[in-house]
Amino acid sequence: MHIETERKFLVNDLSFKSQAVKSHRMAQGYVAHDNGRSVRIRISDDKAFLTIKGPGDAAGVSRCEWEKEVSLEDAGDLMRLCQGGIIDKIRYIIPAAPSKAVPGTSREGCERFFEVDEFLGDNEGLFMAEIELGSPDEQFEKPSWLGKEVTGDKRYYNASLSLRPFKNW
Repeated sequence: MHIETERKFLVNDLSFKSQAVKSHRMAQGYVAHDNGRSVRIRISDDKAFLTIKGPGDAAGVSRCEWEKEVSLEDAGDLMRLCQGGIIDKIRYIIPAAPSKAVPGTSREGCERFFEVDEFLGDNEGLFMAEIELGSPDEQFEKPSWLGKEVTGDKRYYNASLSLRPFKNW
């Protein structure tokens, strides 16, 4: 199991799309979600994953995460057990500006990516970006299309969006 450390942001404009190096269509649902813990099933293109996440730290930046690939058949069966709606989205992968790490440090040569989700269906109109970091205090360059930070705002957790969609706020 590893510790996932990420920050989330709203997106100001769609200019990020011209910087995307790839995209994936995703469907994900939550078999269980309680007290910051979640059990998620995700189908991304032609692969499926079962993910268990623990509660986050006080800032909502870091949390334990365990993930395993499962068959598409098993994923389909698990989707039928999900609480709330299924999250439907397109995820765009955008390289982050190179780190200004000090040579010889653990960050040297490490490449980061923004993952920008364009939500469809019940959450249509919501665009959210996240970047996974090596530590909560790691610095990164913020592109002009990156908007307000929503890290730790539980309304923007995908598990919450499956129960209370963005357009119902």
